[in-house]
Amino acid sequence: MIISASRRTDIPAFYARWLLTRLRAGFCEVINPFNAAQVSRVSLAPEDVSAIVFWTRDPRPLAPRLPEILSLGHEPFFLMTLLDNPRALDPKGPDAATGLAAFAALAGALPGRVAWRYDPIVLTEKTPADWHRAAFARLAARLAGHTDRVIVSFLEPYRKIAGRLRGLAGEGYGLLPPDADAALALLLDLKDMAASHGMTLSTCCQPEIFQAAGIPASRCIDPAWIERQIGRAVPVAKDPHQRPRCGCAPSKDIGAYDRCLFGCRYCYATTSFARAAANFAAHDSAGASL
Repeated sequence: MIISASRRTDIPAFYARWLLTRLRAGFCEVINPFNAAQVSRVSLAPEDVSAIVFWTRDPRPLAPRLPEILSLGHEPFFLMTLLDNPRALDPKGPDAATGLAAFAALAGALPGRVAWRYDPIVLTEKTPADWHRAAFARLAARLAGHTDRVIVSFLEPYRKIAGRLRGLAGEGYGLLPPDADAALALLLDLKDMAASHGMTLSTCCQPEIFQAAGIPASRCIDPAWIERQIGRAVPVAKDPHQRPRCGCAPSKDIGAYDRCLFGCRYCYATTSFARAAANFAAHDSAGASL
């Protein structure tokens, strides 16, 4: 079993103490996000867990605990989101310089186990395609030698996300109309930039346009990536619980929605920033679930 920690919230940034408590206990509980009365017990015993894949914008709170995670017999991997967005879009996340330093330190501690997510690409009047070309180029140059994988995708404007961004339209952050040709041109340029720094670029959940141009669909939780590092086989089937276009291997997510404090305006996992703050304030780090 692969543990996903987590598509639903940033566990390394905000819940590192809880995670270590649960790893020591050997299990956690996960509340069904669509039925709070349904609670699943998930084993975190090393013999039951092939790998733990962390999704994060800020690994620094968890980083000092990596030696203990390894000593417990676990195999950690990181998918780290690193962007350079204006504060209007990313009001509380680490700035680019902080993120770059954290990425380099993490990659040094876990060689071959850290992938870069430049995700999502939010196209607005103030952050058009050329803005992203420049931002990606700056980051890729600094990340050269620290990773060989970069995963990208364009924002999928779910209703709650579109509503938030409409509120920023007067500041120049209204979404630009979709343009498949312009998106493809941008992706091809990012692919070339990535390759020039030793990275392979792939797209997350959006293969229909880009595969024809030689840009592969990503498997963010990639069994081949994990197998190369741990030296044993992991499930290779598609995770049936993810979106139809998601290529990830099966995993068990141990997170919960409405728990992250970064306040990204394009976040799909947070319905209410106020609710997320209240949930964080009420969280019991000694409890079995988030």
